[in-house]
Amino acid sequence: MDYVIIVAGGKGLRMGADIPKQFLPIGGKPVLMRTIERFREYRRDLSIILVLPEAQQAYWKELCTEYGFDIPHRLANGGSTRFESSKNGIAAIPKGEEGFVAIHDGVRPFVSTDTIARCFEAVEESYAVIPVMPVTDTLRYIDRQGGGKNVLRSDYRTVQTPQVFDLALLRRAFGRPYQDSFTDDASVVESLGCPVAMVEGNRENIKITTPFDMAVAETLLKDGR
Repeated sequence: MDYVIIVAGGKGLRMGADIPKQFLPIGGKPVLMRTIERFREYRRDLSIILVLPEAQQAYWKELCTEYGFDIPHRLANGGSTRFESSKNGIAAIPKGEEGFVAIHDGVRPFVSTDTIARCFEAVEESYAVIPVMPVTDTLRYIDRQGGGKNVLRSDYRTVQTPQVFDLALLRRAFGRPYQDSFTDDASVVESLGCPVAMVEGNRENIKITTPFDMAVAETLLKDGR
């Protein structure tokens, strides 16, 4: 059995809204519902686990009723950190299960089914896979003294989700204590010494965190993305 853990713990502070960003509507439907629909479109037999703060779960259930949203999924409680939230999602997978697990940001509703497919195809050989995109802006390194220098952008990539892993490897990685170096789920797996493969992501796979992102999201929907 393969799974996707969709982590949605945002409080909407950067969005300047009273409603957490994952519940804000784009094109008349909450962001989070559109995210879940992408994975349903990719594979109907993918088991979906949604990680939400416990205080938001009743509101989510109300939204599901209001919008007639009936894609099967189970809920897990969000934690105080991304590490803890992902760990809780992993714990919701029954013991003894084998397969692969995608972990995805709930506010990335424009991940393409092609990107998801590339990740799941590559993980069968690599055990840990992330989607990436080339850096298009000029990058500058800033040192502790306030100085800096430009660096070769060809040496860097921007990282997206879903990040897909072998379930047994993921359980072992998240059985370790939290470290400040855990910036995403892949960094937790890398702490075991496991290499992480890269596949091509998609440019539209933005993370919605600001009002500008919401405006971009509306445009993407109008363009049929």
